[in-house]
Amino acid sequence: MVFSLKLPGGVLLGAVVLMSTASLLQAQLVPSTVHPFHQPFDRLLDTYVRDGFVYYNALRIERGALDRYVGSLNSPSAGALAKGTLDEQKAFWINAYNALVLRTVVDHFPIRGRAKEYPTSSIRQIPGAFEKAVHRVAGRTVSLDAIEKEILGPLNDPRVFLALGRAAYGGGRLRSEAFDAPTIEKLLSAVAAETVSRAELVKIDPPEDTISLSPIFSWREAAFVEAFADKADPIFAQRSPLERAVLAIITPHLSGPEAQYLPKNTFKMQFHNFDWRLNDLSNRAQ
Repeated sequence: MVFSLKLPGGVLLGAVVLMSTASLLQAQLVPSTVHPFHQPFDRLLDTYVRDGFVYYNALRIERGALDRYVGSLNSPSAGALAKGTLDEQKAFWINAYNALVLRTVVDHFPIRGRAKEYPTSSIRQIPGAFEKAVHRVAGRTVSLDAIEKEILGPLNDPRVFLALGRAAYGGGRLRSEAFDAPTIEKLLSAVAAETVSRAELVKIDPPEDTISLSPIFSWREAAFVEAFADKADPIFAQRSPLERAVLAIITPHLSGPEAQYLPKNTFKMQFHNFDWRLNDLSNRAQ
């Protein structure tokens, strides 16, 4: 497999990555601790995802594992997990969403769209990718939007919305591992912690006295408010419910100057545009 990576500063690095059948098999034999149902997806993510970015072209060429996992999402085993414990449901539906997003991109890769409001290679150039395209999952016919709004939403843990990759720079960071019930709390806590280290989600700018937020928080405002607004520090009591919710999420993960800045409570909170560039590893530095 051949990849070209543009490094910071515009330097183009041509790299030839050879993954022999033997080495791939060896990687797949590394013991996985996740539920057996999710192990194929766990291995796939470990192979093709790096720091939230995806080797889409390699995944397209070697898509068999992805197709098999997506096919398994409508099996009896999938149905049991989809209706299992709360933690099993969270893990199952996050994995299902992220797998379906990957397949959506792979089905159309390389994406070359013409809609001026989105980047040329964006998943948004695929008509109806989130709203209209339907999939069979756990005996249900669902769109990606339906999974997010009608299934993940009622689980009453809005951190799940930050765990959805969305095939975009501005989405949650796609992990190189599958979600699993026994570790779901640890993983979602890590997802919440990442909000303060990823400007795509939260950008704190003391010189400008602003905190800029991803529109994900406004898209799912009711869920964030219900879960977190009452957990904010009382010094923020006069702020809006959504602002308090976001502050409750990010405050425990701040340190240094930012932790000292927040209690001043002088900042303006605003939303920035969602970055719909495709999280394709070969375009990462563009």
